[in-house]
Amino acid sequence: MKKKNILIKYVILIFFCTVPLTLMKHHTAHAFTNQVIQKGAVGDDVIELQSRLQYIGYYNGKIDGVFGWGTYWALRNFQYEFGLPIDGLAGATTKAKLVKASKYDKQFVKNQINAGKKFTHYGGVDKNKQSAPSPKAPANKAPANNAAPKPAAPKPAAPQKAAPKKPTAANTPNGFSQNDIRLMANAVHGESRGEPYIGQVAVAAVILNRVNSASFPNTVSGVIFEPGAFTAVTDGQIWLTPNETSKKAVLDAINGWDPTGEAIYYFNPDTATSGWIWGRPQIKRIGQHIFCK
Repeated sequence: MKKKNILIKYVILIFFCTVPLTLMKHHTAHAFTNQVIQKGAVGDDVIELQSRLQYIGYYNGKIDGVFGWGTYWALRNFQYEFGLPIDGLAGATTKAKLVKASKYDKQFVKNQINAGKKFTHYGGVDKNKQSAPSPKAPANKAPANNAAPKPAAPKPAAPQKAAPKKPTAANTPNGFSQNDIRLMANAVHGESRGEPYIGQVAVAAVILNRVNSASFPNTVSGVIFEPGAFTAVTDGQIWLTPNETSKKAVLDAINGWDPTGEAIYYFNPDTATSGWIWGRPQIKRIGQHIFCK
């Protein structure tokens, strides 16, 4: 009889020890698998990664389960702002931090993907408002100096974006010439050499965003030397010799890293005197600069 009671207690003990573990395993089954997710990966883990990054505002691309450059830079930006090692890899620590900071409704996301939605999981609003993006509004044409808007005109050819005749070890993607890259490095160095690295990439990203905007010239040199556009041009610091960090920041921006969230303006709130720039919709602050739409 004593042995039977001991056996019963043993069975009860095992039951109460194993059931919570089983429930815990079931509860966490929806938060990634154990694999390290890296650039080039595809599948459900990448869909969850993109969804969680989009839910908290770091990823604004299409949720398609393909770990490309957009996902890579969004992940690096998340890692930077959450104090994680910035390696572009979604390992155990990064995934745990991401799970804690975001939400993921797997069925909802999959339904949106199957329905052919471009964006599938915004976060912060009701799900019926997350199912598809609003049509992209046209860019605000008002220039920084409050002058009359530029009349629409066909964009001239951009000869300086021709592929360099003598490729070097530096990667020059998207057709940008060595001259473009050197000029951007000069601008980044003159404007933001005292900023953290992500802030230098952000300045380069703003230059590229302006090149791609109908409100600005469509060449790197045109954007940088537009009258009154950059302080470094006005005070001559554009001609300081850029360091390797500035050059690397330019290449990172050209390769797709935009820490600003598609900003086309930025300013230092400690020195800005223009009331106009304070009225621009602000996206985020990086280092000493506030980045705006």
